[in-house]
Amino acid sequence: YWPTATAQAVVYPTSVPISPDLTRLGYTEVTRKVVGPSWRPTPSMRERFPEWPEVIGPGPDNPLGSHALYLSWPFYRIHGTHDTRKIGRPSSDGCIGLYNENIALLYEQVAVGTKVRLV
Repeated sequence: YWPTATAQAVVYPTSVPISPDLTRLGYTEVTRKVVGPSWRPTPSMRERFPEWPEVIGPGPDNPLGSHALYLSWPFYRIHGTHDTRKIGRPSSDGCIGLYNENIALLYEQVAVGTKVRLV
C-alpha cells in the first residue's frame, strides 16, 4: 500500500492465487468495504466442491476473515483469512489474502474509490 499522505510504502505479507490462470493483473479499484463479510464460493468453486455451503456468515470459520475490500473485478477481493497458513504462498482462487490484523489496518487507510494495481 502506498499512502498518499507520506512517501513511505507499507508492505504486508499476502497469499496469492494458486495458478497463473487465476491471477489477474492490472488496475482496479475498491468498490466496497465490509467488516465481518459473508463468503460465497464462486461458481467455479461450487462446480469443483458442490458440498461446500452456499454462504458462510461472519465468524472464525469465514475464509474472508475479519475485513474485506471488494474490487471492481467480479469475485476479486483483498481480505483477511481464517487460515494463517495460507499467507506467504499460493493458496487462493484469485483473491489477495492478508493476516486479519493487517487487513484491519489497511481497511482503515483506504476509501471506496481507492485505485488498486496488481502486478
